[in-house]
Amino acid sequence: MFQPSQNDVRRFFCAAHAKQRDGRVLDPMEAIAARWIAEHPEYHAELADEAAALAAVYAVEDGRSNPFLHLAMHLTIEEQCSIDQPTGIRQAVALLAARRASLHAAHHEVMEALGEMVWASQRSGLPPDGAAYLEAVRRRATA
Repeated sequence: MFQPSQNDVRRFFCAAHAKQRDGRVLDPMEAIAARWIAEHPEYHAELADEAAALAAVYAVEDGRSNPFLHLAMHLTIEEQCSIDQPTGIRQAVALLAARRASLHAAHHEVMEALGEMVWASQRSGLPPDGAAYLEAVRRRATA
């Protein structure tokens, strides 16, 4: 299993942003990342300075959102939908996107459910509960 370091993730997003900005050819994963980066212009300055990005600390107490975590969650949800894992997530996200008239807005709601699942897993020491995650997304899609 590929487990990139924090710096690997930050370098990836900074490089994807630079390639997109400069009009260079993107590989398929970079192209997906670039689509989500384009949806978040508020992150562009941070993505433009790789050295600062590698040094940045995004403590919850500081009230700053972590652009790299946020973008990585967009990629995670996109990957989950592409392979329909957990089974049914593709349909649930599509329904939520239709309800909200925005895939981007839907992703942000799915991120909440994804974050809750990861937090619960870390707290309990148990594997992530894909069924509970899927149900949380479905509840949002039908609310």
